Amino acid sequence: MDSPIAYRRIHASCHCGSVRVRLDWPQSGQAIPVRACSCALCTKHKAVWTSHPDGRFHLQIDDAAAVKRYQFGTKTADFHICLTCGVMPIATCTIEGTPYAVINVNTFDDVDRKELVETATDFEGETTGNRLARRRRNWTPGAVGTLEHEQNHR
Repeated sequence: MDSPIAYRRIHASCHCGSVRVRLDWPQSGQAIPVRACSCALCTKHKAVWTSHPDGRFHLQIDDAAAVKRYQFGTKTADFHICLTCGVMPIATCTIEGTPYAVINVNTFDDVDRKELVETATDFEGETTGNRLARRRRNWTPGAVGTLEHEQNHR
């Protein structure tokens, strides 16, 4: 009999707290793998991302007018940037009606930095189809009832 997955709850937020993310992370070990993307946006924001396909995220935005959804390149992901404090805690993508996300570990509120194991990544030259397939395999899906899920199913 398979045992149920145990989850660790991780909280992340922008500096002012207007954009908050709750991440249910499968407890499969202490280390949390993180990716330092080499694109100009992530480099300039010092964003370092993580996701887990067996986890779940819940996004809460206090005032949608105070958050900019920025897209660039293939325009297949929304980078949520708080217009009050300028922090980018999450990037989301919807694939066939399911929301997926990566969370900026630099916005974690309750994780010891010693738990993060960073590797560099480069997605330059990746086709849009390959990019979406990679996100579906690796990004964290949204929990039912997430802001993203509700907005896309009205």
